[in-house]
Amino acid sequence: MPGIVLIGTQWGDEGKGKITDLLADQMDIVVRYQGGDNAGHTVIDGSQEFRFHLIPSGILYPHIACVIGNGVVINPKVLIEELDGLESRGVSTDKLLISCNAHLVMPYHLILDGARELKLGKSKIGTTHKGIGPAYADKTSRTGLRIQDMLDMKIFKKKLEIVLKEKNEILTKIYDFEPLDLDKIVTDYTGYAKRLEKHIADTSLVVNKALDESKNVFFEGAQGTLLDIDHGTYPFVTSSSPLSGGACVGVGVGPKRIDRVIGVVKAYITRVGSGPFPTELDDEVGNTMREKGGEYGTTTGRPRRCGWFDAVILRYANMINGLTEIAVTKLDVLSQFEKIKICVGYEHKGKVYDNFPPHQTIVHKCKPVYEEVGGWMEGLNNITNYDDLPKAAQEYLARIEELGGVPIKMVSVGPKRRQIIFKS
Repeated sequence: MPGIVLIGTQWGDEGKGKITDLLADQMDIVVRYQGGDNAGHTVIDGSQEFRFHLIPSGILYPHIACVIGNGVVINPKVLIEELDGLESRGVSTDKLLISCNAHLVMPYHLILDGARELKLGKSKIGTTHKGIGPAYADKTSRTGLRIQDMLDMKIFKKKLEIVLKEKNEILTKIYDFEPLDLDKIVTDYTGYAKRLEKHIADTSLVVNKALDESKNVFFEGAQGTLLDIDHGTYPFVTSSSPLSGGACVGVGVGPKRIDRVIGVVKAYITRVGSGPFPTELDDEVGNTMREKGGEYGTTTGRPRRCGWFDAVILRYANMINGLTEIAVTKLDVLSQFEKIKICVGYEHKGKVYDNFPPHQTIVHKCKPVYEEVGGWMEGLNNITNYDDLPKAAQEYLARIEELGGVPIKMVSVGPKRRQIIFKS
């Protein structure tokens, strides 16, 4: 049975949570493989809305084991708040497993994240101030603390004492903050450890064993392709790899374990934070997309920047992720427009780029090359069959398939769980 990776093909916020939730009931395990609580997935289940930041969306299904992989950085305080929130609403979290190798977000990470953004001023990256970047930086510099360190507080305190000496120097001498107290942090994390201990496991072993037993494993990415630390619009990116290849590293499975790669494609484009955005619409059209699509960040509540669909980005995402299929979300939002534009290339100094440019200056300064197609001006929320979509909507989707070079298998026409159309 397959290992399936679900990834975002744009700058995140494509609607991955809904697609994960939709497919989850066919799965045995749902695994989150990167990012931290800087990401957010929203799932509407009947009359209830759930917002996930660290816990995989599959937690709503009692038969599914949910895993937070080693590639995720975890703020234990946030995770416990999320667990308690779910349990207070009658959702069992007994089957959640946390990788013993996942790194911890520490109090100094949050402070440094905000302080660095403030110093950057107009050049700020636009982080969520959740401490994610500093946590990944410590991981790479081999000074991070991991989930397993909390299982032995003597080791935890010894490691923290070494790290905190340097962090307090930075906090006090560079940013003019008060130093953090070692014993206070140890006390807090001792409490977190007691709450989380029953969930901590060798999750790589669990996932590989499940695949050996022909169980269905679903790898859930956060953020999106263009926020990848290596292949995104650097430096306006996240600090991990949301790509399909990141699933292997972030969980501990071999690439032969992956059978399908589903790319989630919003029918238009959004991004949160700073950075280039060739098709951005800073006008009434963009405002309409934002309001009709509810384009406000799950984690921060920040308004998302909106723009027309960009086929250059989809081609790029297909190339570096090896997409086998795509799911198009929020098609219903475009029902507001009589004419719809599709970006098919970027023009810069007289040259048109069909593929994503190799130089960030081009991405920053290029002008989108548009095709214009007719809109459908009809509500889509109650349509359940692909052939019942308006002809113009079908033509729009067919053009996305053609330009992206990858088949559409699902189309979302509303925010609710079952407002989905399957395409053969």
